[in-house]
Amino acid sequence: MSEKNVRRPSFVMSLIPIALALIVFIGGIGILQYPAELMLLFAGVIFAIFAVLYGNKWDTIIETMGSKIKKALPAILILFCIGLLIGTWMISGTIPLFVYYGLELINPNYLYVLAFLVTAIISTCVGTSWGAAGTIGVAIMSIAQTMDLSLAITAGAVVSGAYFGDKLSPLSDTTNMSAIAAGSNLYDHIKHMLYTAVPSSILAIIVFYFAGTGTETDEARLSSIQEMVTGLDELFHLNLLLLIPALIVITGSLMKKPPIIVLFSSSVIAMILALFFQGASFANIFSSAVSGFNADMLEAGAAGISEDLQELLNRGGLYSMYNATFFIFVAFFFASALEVSQALNTILEGIIKHLRTIGSLTFSALVTGFAVINCTSNALVSYFLIQDIYGKAYREKNMHPVNLSRNMEDSITITEVLMPWTVSGVFMATTLGVDNFEFLPWAIFNLGGFVFSALYGFLAPITGGFGIRKLDVDQTSSTDK
Repeated sequence: MSEKNVRRPSFVMSLIPIALALIVFIGGIGILQYPAELMLLFAGVIFAIFAVLYGNKWDTIIETMGSKIKKALPAILILFCIGLLIGTWMISGTIPLFVYYGLELINPNYLYVLAFLVTAIISTCVGTSWGAAGTIGVAIMSIAQTMDLSLAITAGAVVSGAYFGDKLSPLSDTTNMSAIAAGSNLYDHIKHMLYTAVPSSILAIIVFYFAGTGTETDEARLSSIQEMVTGLDELFHLNLLLLIPALIVITGSLMKKPPIIVLFSSSVIAMILALFFQGASFANIFSSAVSGFNADMLEAGAAGISEDLQELLNRGGLYSMYNATFFIFVAFFFASALEVSQALNTILEGIIKHLRTIGSLTFSALVTGFAVINCTSNALVSYFLIQDIYGKAYREKNMHPVNLSRNMEDSITITEVLMPWTVSGVFMATTLGVDNFEFLPWAIFNLGGFVFSALYGFLAPITGGFGIRKLDVDQTSSTDK
C-alpha cells in the first residue's frame, strides 16, 4: 500500500475504535482488574487493525513505535538507575537515616502538621505514597486515635504528605513515568511542579496548624513509632556521612549534570558506605543493587525487626524497574497504533479547536486526566493517553512539555486516591481506616495541585504567563519542521 491509499477516518467511524478501547480500559482495568499491560495491548491491536483498514502499513506503526522508544531511551535508563539507587541507598543506610530522623520529629502537640510533614519527608525519601502511608501513616493514625483527635483530618494530612513525595520524589515511579510520557526532563519536571506543590504545601501546613489549635496534648502512646526508631538504630550504623549520596544527587541536579551519571555515581558511593559503615559483604551489596534490599543482608538481620519496618525497607534494585520498563514498550505500541489510526486526532480536532486560551486548554487537560484515572485506575495508562490527546495542542500553544507533565501529576497522580473505587483509594481507606469522602476535604495538598494548575492557566493573560513555561527556541524550531 502506498501513502495514496491512506484515508482519514470520519468523525463517526473514529468513535468506533475509541469506544471499544474505552470498554477495554473501563471494563478490563477499572472493573475486572485485569493486568493493565494486557488491556493496553488489546486496545493497541484494535487501533492497529483500524489503521490498516484505512490504508496504513503495519510497518508504519512499528516505525512510529521505534521512534518513540528511541526518544525515551535516556528516560528508560534513568528508571533503571533509580532502581539501582534505591537498592544501594537502602543498604548503605542513607534512606533509613532520613526515615529515622523523620520519625523522631513526631510531636503530639502538633500532630496534624507533623502528620503532613513527616509523611512528606518519608515519602520523598522512599518515593512511594503507599509505603509511607502504610507504615508511618498507620502509626500516626493510632496516635490520633489515642489522643481522641479527628481521624478524618489526620488521614487527610497523611494522604497529603504521602502524595507530596509520590509527586516530587525523583525516586517515585509516577514522577519518572509522567516525565517520560510528556517528553520532559526529570529534573525540569520536578522543578516546574514546585509552582503548584509549594503553595499547596503552604496551604496544607496553615490548615493543619489551625485545625490542631486548641486540641488537648496529652502524651500519646508512641510505642509503634519508638519500635521503628529502635529497629532502625539496631539494624544500621547511622551517621551524617550517609548523607553524601543524597548530596551528590542534589548537587548534580543543581549543576544540571547528566542524570544517569549523577545517579550512578551516587549509587557507587552508597555501595562504598555500605561496605564500611554497615559491614555488608560485596555479594549482598551487589544483590541489593540488582534484586533489592532485604534486612537479612545486614549483620543484625531481620530478627526482631517489625514487619512494617521491613516492608518499608525491603525494596529497590534494578529488577524493581522491569515491570515499568515493559509497560513503556506496551504503552508505546498502543500510542503508536493510536497515532497512526488518526481516530483520536479526528475527534479531538473538533474539540480542541474550541480551546482558544491556555486556561481552557489546561483545565480541559486536568479534567480529562481526572476522568481517565477514575476510569482506568492506572496512572501509567492515563499519562500516555493524556500525552496523545493534548501533547500537540500544548506545543501549538507554545507550552513546554513540563506544563503537560505537571498537569498529569496534578490531575492523575495525586487525585486517584480521593475516589473510593480506585486502587489507591481503596488502599488508603483500608489502611488508614477512614472513608475516602471523609478525608477528601482534608487532603489539602491533593486538591491544591489541581486548583493551582488551573489558576496558572486561567490567570496567564494577567500574570504574563507566571507558572507557565514556554517552549525553548530550539524546541519551537523542531516542532515547526
